[in-house]
Amino acid sequence: MNSPKILIIEDEQRLAAILKKQFVDADFIVEIAYDGYAGKKLAESNFYNLIILDINLPLINGYDLCKEIRKTNLNVPVIMLTALGTPDNKITGFNAGADDYVTKPFDFRELLARVNVFLRRSEVPATSEKLTIADLELDLKTKSVTRSEIKIDLTAKECALLEMFLKNQNKLLTRDFIIEQVWGIDFDPGTNVIDVYVNYLRKKIDRDFELKLIHTKFGYGFYCSEKEL
Repeated sequence: MNSPKILIIEDEQRLAAILKKQFVDADFIVEIAYDGYAGKKLAESNFYNLIILDINLPLINGYDLCKEIRKTNLNVPVIMLTALGTPDNKITGFNAGADDYVTKPFDFRELLARVNVFLRRSEVPATSEKLTIADLELDLKTKSVTRSEIKIDLTAKECALLEMFLKNQNKLLTRDFIIEQVWGIDFDPGTNVIDVYVNYLRKKIDRDFELKLIHTKFGYGFYCSEKEL
């Protein structure tokens, strides 16, 4: 099996060097960019199994760079690694297209575990190219979403959330399950990130349609169904 290839975009050269050594020791191939512009060029011209991205970068900040990456690559996992750790920072990062969010200081073993989670997910072949419910369809290859043949634009995180719902239709899903499946991380108790994203998704796929597909069972969680459970 070939070694996974990752791109680290980090302007703190000492930290970047330490991360590179640790990942190389864990049998990864690593490339480094020290500013957003160089990172953008590398991400556009090379294949990577995963990208680790700082936010406070010279030339192009991490939020804007993540959006640029998502214009041409919807599938590469992006982990934001940053000292900015407020819920607003995290929501902005996820809206930009990040798959995970790790705050500094961090334990490399935890970061490596999260990286490996995404690599394992990418190795699992999809059982079907499309997921559907009622008149809603998600193409797993292109990540395009339509309802009644109307195209719906979703962010990467919204798309991941919808995919999770569609793979678990008619099942009541707890917040802990959703965090594990979509974010892969534990948020601080009391965070409203899940509620925020479920509301984002509802506005895009349910608001303009009579049949509602995403439902809340207060005190229990959420579910995707053509009818209330």
